[in-house]
Amino acid sequence: MINQKTAIYRILDANLDRAREGLRIVEEWCRFGLNDGESASVCKDMRQELGGWHSDDLRTSRDTPNDPGTQLTHPQEEERESLEALLQANFCRVQEALRVLEEYGKLYNGEFATGMKQLRYQVYGLESKLIGKSWQELLNRVSLYLVTMPVDNFFGVIELALKGGLKIVQYRHKNQDDLVKLKEAYKLRQLCHQYGALFIVNDRPDIALAVNADGVHLGQTDMPVGLARQMLGSNKIIGKSTTNPQEMAKALAEGVDYIGVGPVYETPTKAGKKAAGLEYVRYAQANATVPWFAIGGIDETNVGDVVKAGASRVAVVRAIMQGDNPTSMTQNLLSQL
Repeated sequence: MINQKTAIYRILDANLDRAREGLRIVEEWCRFGLNDGESASVCKDMRQELGGWHSDDLRTSRDTPNDPGTQLTHPQEEERESLEALLQANFCRVQEALRVLEEYGKLYNGEFATGMKQLRYQVYGLESKLIGKSWQELLNRVSLYLVTMPVDNFFGVIELALKGGLKIVQYRHKNQDDLVKLKEAYKLRQLCHQYGALFIVNDRPDIALAVNADGVHLGQTDMPVGLARQMLGSNKIIGKSTTNPQEMAKALAEGVDYIGVGPVYETPTKAGKKAAGLEYVRYAQANATVPWFAIGGIDETNVGDVVKAGASRVAVVRAIMQGDNPTSMTQNLLSQL
């Protein structure tokens, strides 16, 4: 049995390598794809800082022939469907490695652990700079938006929808402690980014900021859009729910990136909320100047009527989260859109 000190050294050694490898992949795109010398230099400086911590005692703990992890793989690692997905996967790889280094580093060297934490926030900033604009471009292309609800096999259901082609997920869990929300949001962001999908947090810019989500979705009584923008910065997506033309006009004036239009039909997700109906969908089609998603009681039986009223994007909750086959349901809805 491996003693504790050796095991910790092996963990640190492996994750120092993993973080440096991921940074090198990002650096190469900054250098050759973007001709962005400043970002390439940031990546290089971080790699060199990690290298400075990679001491001989950590390197000599390595035992590659007996490492069971070398045989593990995942289908998502075998191919990338876009440049954004490739970059995002490697940002996730670096961030995960730095988090491991920070936690296990507390058992090794306090200064080391603090350095890893600071590097992780540097990586968040670089990710926002390089990916932010791409994500806003992706928002313009997506047509199906999933808002989550608590169900059994929560992450499994969402991954099945992502496998069906879903490209944007909003994490919504109203009645849950903040610590649980943080853990779930962080895990869900990683899952979405593995599939090249946008990840949005409902109501809470602070949680969106903490987990480095792609944006936040605000209701009519939530934090003002301007304050959320101050918190999250210009590269993050901010959406807002609207139920009538007046709310739409206000949201557009506030500079949101997209709006929700509904509820089109009455839904238990918005209990007691009167349906806005297809008339509001027609109004949005004629007047909205940002991407908009019809939402509220939409499923495979009525999405055709919503499309006929002028919608090219819809958001759903129960249709996927409570569906028998999230993958085929996602594909079915996408085909109708």
